[in-house]
Amino acid sequence: MSTIDVQQLFFQQLKSKLPAHLALVDEIAEFLNISNDSAYRRIRGEKSISFEELQKLCVKYNIYLDQLLHMNSNSFVFNGQLKTAAENSFEDWLGNILMQLQLFNSHRRKHIYFLMKDIPPYVHFLMPELAKFKFFFWMKSILHYKSLQGVKFDLDDTRYEKYEPTVKKIIELYLKIPMTEIWNVESIESTLRQIAFYRDAGSFKNPGDVKLLYNKVEEMINHLERQAEVGLKFCVNQEPEETSSEYGLYVNELILGDNTIMAELDDTRITFLNYGVLFVVYTMDQRFNDAMKDNLENLVKKSMMISKSGEKERVRFFNGLRQKISQYRDT
Repeated sequence: MSTIDVQQLFFQQLKSKLPAHLALVDEIAEFLNISNDSAYRRIRGEKSISFEELQKLCVKYNIYLDQLLHMNSNSFVFNGQLKTAAENSFEDWLGNILMQLQLFNSHRRKHIYFLMKDIPPYVHFLMPELAKFKFFFWMKSILHYKSLQGVKFDLDDTRYEKYEPTVKKIIELYLKIPMTEIWNVESIESTLRQIAFYRDAGSFKNPGDVKLLYNKVEEMINHLERQAEVGLKFCVNQEPEETSSEYGLYVNELILGDNTIMAELDDTRITFLNYGVLFVVYTMDQRFNDAMKDNLENLVKKSMMISKSGEKERVRFFNGLRQKISQYRDT
């Protein structure tokens, strides 16, 4: 690969990181403080980019040159944020989800594949009561907020109200993205167990909230079944619209997912791998993402589609989930 080819590939990768409404040449010209003509010449490979310019752009846009130069063909570079113990870490995490969905929606063509171990956070957000409980669980048991030590869960607690505007935006953006999900009957277990754990630990201020939360889990499942039936995403207690995004639901009874997400954004793929319950690392490495796409397509082929078609299997699957909820609720 020639130097010109590498330079053009570099700018192609940089462009994939920009929202669709931003022009690559304008971004380069402004950031490097050069004219648009000089930026065009660098993008086309007519003028070599300096090492200093290259270093600045790599830092700003999180681009790794070893991917372009094939310095190590057995290495894959991932990016992400480490878990912190700060009391605002949950707010930062929520903001990162919002920015991620904004990036997805900035692309004309977009699709998300989700190999599920747990129900995605933004699905819980569709039910305000469940959202409050998950906030409490994440902040208390995962992020270890000192302010929640010894505090019991209370649906009337007003500390979660400040997150509502962000959650509303997240839901709006999530509903706009076509999605393919691969489920297993165990995908619902984590939320059910979390409620049971806090119940058994006496961590509910109002014991009656336990049954209410299990009822909300069932309402969420009923809504997801309705989405699967029509193959579209829409808000709870509403009907799909002409502009509703596609919703493909598959069930694989042999494989338990690991919350891997792969996003296809125009001509770019990004894979997100989960760690520490809440956090992800991601890569734009083409070889890794091509391999992940092949893996997901293979899993889809070995899974049963229950969205739009497969009514009998869809009813059986969701009835099985409701039975699990009843077992926990009646314990």
